[in-house]
Amino acid sequence: MNVKQLRAFVAVAQYQSFAQAGEHLHVSQPALSLTIKALEEYLGGALLTRTTRSVSLTAEGEVLLPLARRLLADWDDTEEMLRQRFTLQLGRVSVAAMPAFAGNLLPHSLKVFRQRYPKVNVTVHDVINEQVLELVRHRRVELGIGFEPDNTEGLRFHPLYMDRFVAVVPGDSPLALKPQVTWAQLLAEDFIALQRPSAVRLLLEQNVAPWHGKLAVAFESHQLSTIGRMVASGLGVSAVPALCINQMQELGARCVTLVEPAVERRIGVIALGDHKLSTAAQALLEVLLAHTHTPEVTCVT
Repeated sequence: MNVKQLRAFVAVAQYQSFAQAGEHLHVSQPALSLTIKALEEYLGGALLTRTTRSVSLTAEGEVLLPLARRLLADWDDTEEMLRQRFTLQLGRVSVAAMPAFAGNLLPHSLKVFRQRYPKVNVTVHDVINEQVLELVRHRRVELGIGFEPDNTEGLRFHPLYMDRFVAVVPGDSPLALKPQVTWAQLLAEDFIALQRPSAVRLLLEQNVAPWHGKLAVAFESHQLSTIGRMVASGLGVSAVPALCINQMQELGARCVTLVEPAVERRIGVIALGDHKLSTAAQALLEVLLAHTHTPEVTCVT
């Protein structure tokens, strides 16, 4: 039993005429008769009583008619829902992004996406970089945004830009007046860092250790906003990805180019390698690739 057969049966029952039902369905009367016959043979008995002048339902046909109408309505609703999703008139997409990106660069891309596809709902999971990968691997989100994974097996990485860490210093610090700051100069002050297992913290430790040994930390926090406020209040200094520049400056801190060593890492969109993205997720990926701009490394003080 298929949709074509059900539509033929409902049309004949509605018009009580093979000729009128054929005109409605744009099929010939012989073809319509064969379709009904195939349905009756499949179900095992007659659904219609035919005479030279009229067509009426058998008892079994009376039972089938409301069920067939309900099935066709559900089918049409499903077709329309999927058509709207494929054309982005309706839909939902989930993305996981590390906090530094979610709170700074992501809102601009989401605004562009919303303007283009106002009926598509977007859920953002603001989680640390390690959880971004976990959510993608476990298919809880279709897209993740974070640092390029060391192990990309089973994943696809779409690079957005190369992010470079900058020094974050109090506005009244002598370091705020310099065109650039070395790690040696920065580490002479009390250092404020994100708590482990933050990918930002681990990346800093890995890159700084060969030059300056173990990273000595005076204060720790889970939130970048807290770190910005602590620096602005004069408790110490820090280092954050360049994508956090605006956030740090809004909190009252100052950002300066950081060298010796320059710590860099690609940031991009992560998806499963063997998974075809939904239409909504593909559209969001295209917006991210086109509208994520590299933040300026050197900041105005």
